[in-house]
Amino acid sequence: MRRLIAWTETRKNRLYWGFFWSFLATLFTAMPVMAAAYVLNLMLEDQAGRFELTPIWALYLLIFMVFMILGRFFFSYLRAVFQESVAYEVTAEERMSIGNLLKRVSLGFFDRNTTGELVGAVTTDLSFVEMFAMKMIDSVIGGYVSALAMILCVSFYSWEVAVISVLGILLSALALGLMGFFSRRNAPVHQKAQNEIIAATLEYIRGIPVVKAYGKEGVSVESIRRAYGKHRQINVKIEQEYVPCNCLHLLALKSASVVIVAMSAFQAVQGSLPIPVFLMLAVFSFMIFNHVEQINNATHVLQVIGPTLDKLEKIKEAEFIDEKGEDKVLDNYTIEMADVVFAYEQRRILDGVSLTVPQNTTTAIVGPSGSGKTTICNLIARFYDVDSGSIRIGGTDVRELTCDSLLSNISMVFQNVYLFQDTIVNNIRFGKPDATMAEVTEAARQARCHDFISALPEGYNTMVGEGGSSLSGGEKQRISIARAILKNAPIVILDEATASVDPENEHFIQGALSALTQGKTIIVIAHRMPTIEHADQILVLDEGRIIQKGTYKELVAQEGLFRRFITIRRQAENWSI
Repeated sequence: MRRLIAWTETRKNRLYWGFFWSFLATLFTAMPVMAAAYVLNLMLEDQAGRFELTPIWALYLLIFMVFMILGRFFFSYLRAVFQESVAYEVTAEERMSIGNLLKRVSLGFFDRNTTGELVGAVTTDLSFVEMFAMKMIDSVIGGYVSALAMILCVSFYSWEVAVISVLGILLSALALGLMGFFSRRNAPVHQKAQNEIIAATLEYIRGIPVVKAYGKEGVSVESIRRAYGKHRQINVKIEQEYVPCNCLHLLALKSASVVIVAMSAFQAVQGSLPIPVFLMLAVFSFMIFNHVEQINNATHVLQVIGPTLDKLEKIKEAEFIDEKGEDKVLDNYTIEMADVVFAYEQRRILDGVSLTVPQNTTTAIVGPSGSGKTTICNLIARFYDVDSGSIRIGGTDVRELTCDSLLSNISMVFQNVYLFQDTIVNNIRFGKPDATMAEVTEAARQARCHDFISALPEGYNTMVGEGGSSLSGGEKQRISIARAILKNAPIVILDEATASVDPENEHFIQGALSALTQGKTIIVIAHRMPTIEHADQILVLDEGRIIQKGTYKELVAQEGLFRRFITIRRQAENWSI
């Protein structure tokens, strides 16, 4: 409960006010019972001739009851207004906070944390907290606050009944503590099973095209069935462990209610307690533990919320890759790598790479798969940090810059383009959110995609499917280039931008790339000759080292990997059946 209250941060005071309104609402619930007992006593006094009960008392009682009912609903309303929306507000901020965090961590963070865990954290886990956090706070603290209000009321008539009530609550608390022990033990197992079904579901959905292609529906379903089956078994086992503790909890409270009635009846028989008060205490015995009984459901939920908060805190403790960076304006855009070493976990990718890309020149990087070409681009954009060595842009180490400051100078066009499930215009505007429609249209013209966009039913307002699924590969590629043109960054990184498109689209994309790279510092990863033969320099990478460097003509004239690579490419491009 302390963690949940601390989780609400600046909204704690609203919770505390909610507890106070809950206390008053309970008092207004108890007072009508006390008033009924008081009037019943007056009726007995009237029959005995010791008091004259006139009809006006009926009006007094009616006014009092109406006032109590209105007061009860008023304070219940205040409690809801102060408390109910807190969880929704905090979880919305949490999601935005995690989103901002994820764009500032190293991509290595995503290697160490599976997609299922991250998706579960911002969806299922936060939704669970969102739906139950305030309900649990109200159930537990509100339950004990209500019981306290009731006990204070009965204590004015019988301190013995008040003591019995407290003892009943303490015994139930012991049972709840035992339930909490089992919950703490089971919660991590439950959390792990929850992550597994999310991961299994994501893998199943993503793999459906492959499953259909190979006719292996049974094999793919088996893993998801196994994850769901394990989740069911764990939930059943958890419920079975809770049954004895829950029974003890309820037994303590029900037994206390019985003892309250017995004690009140004994005092009434002895003459130390008036009959109306006995009847009032008998009614209270049914009311006093109502809210406390419901805490048994909250105990397990609270223990599940605990690991959920642990998981969220672990994500939020991730170190920002640009935590020590500053916003700086670069005065030139020459890129320098000096003796860079980098490894993914234990697998070394780059081994002492040094290179210089002068401002407003084009550098092509070629080499076999796995040689580290894309890694160089990722390090320049600071998706990862180097293990040793340094990368400088305009003489400034990229580690001295914030990610936003660095990436404002870089446009990247990837081989695998991702478009957001939004309109085409908003996908292009992603490079410059405040761009006018005229600027968007001009960028689309330069990227050779204005014509096919205009031919769509809704033009630039056409919605694209998730990942751009409603467009062809070449169309997506040109939209991504339009996005980069609109950003108009001084450094452009092209990672196999034409590797997987057909010849017709390649012609359009080459024209779009020419518009994008005009007067920029260019790094291009490519294997097709039209892309690399006019580069100012070509770097040949193999096993994490630069083994050749020069212009296209210089490297073709040399014996080595580049010439073998060109020969193989020509043979591949000129093959025939």
